[in-house]
Amino acid sequence: MDILFVADVFGRPGRNALLAGLERWRKARRPALTIVNGENAAGGFGMTVEIVHELLDAGVDVVTSGNHVWDKREIYPLLDEESRLLRPDNYPEGNPGKGVWTGTVESVPAAVVNLQGRVFMKDIECPFRRLDRLLADGPAAGARIVFVDFHAEATSEKQALGRYADGRVTAVVGTHTHVQSADARVLPGGTAFVTDAGMTGPHGGVIGVEAKGAIDRFLSQTPARFEVARGDVRFQGVLVTADPVTGRATGIERIDERHG
Repeated sequence: MDILFVADVFGRPGRNALLAGLERWRKARRPALTIVNGENAAGGFGMTVEIVHELLDAGVDVVTSGNHVWDKREIYPLLDEESRLLRPDNYPEGNPGKGVWTGTVESVPAAVVNLQGRVFMKDIECPFRRLDRLLADGPAAGARIVFVDFHAEATSEKQALGRYADGRVTAVVGTHTHVQSADARVLPGGTAFVTDAGMTGPHGGVIGVEAKGAIDRFLSQTPARFEVARGDVRFQGVLVTADPVTGRATGIERIDERHG
């Protein structure tokens, strides 16, 4: 079973690259499950209702997110209404939406779990303990295939969660930094892991935005306007191959393709 995960989609260039990349990979590998992190799809910050529907209509099975999921308040009702749209599950109770999707993939019970890290980010519930509960008696308890999008800043926290979950989930894939890491591998217990899957969007600036705005902010230490970058648009992510009988990963392939 192949699972396609597309890394943080950034702005319109990222959405265009996503649509083209999905078509290529469907023809090449016919993934059983397609997951996309879309939290930067609306101009780099958040998602709109229209964009969420665009992603789902394109054949994306589950849309994950991270800290920018809260940037556009218009999607708050949709977080409650659309089970295929996730926000990190370890935010406090009372927030709209949830962080786990469950379903059946090729007759196999499956779950997609969205968690957020705490190092250099919001001090929310511990993602390690939250994952324990989700696997023990939560919605992911009965799933054989469990895919975790861990939206976190620190490489150490991502690698620690990968080791912590090894043998208990199919994959732990890191997102958030927009810089693809070169450590894709299957851990000893059978969990596919990569520290960061990268960014589907323009790499001609600074993590998706035009370089000038980012540089000005560092030089002045005051707010600067960010614009979506142009050029060097890439389709990035990973393809995880899993054994549907055991739920363990048998391979992980890093994807980094130029678009246009």
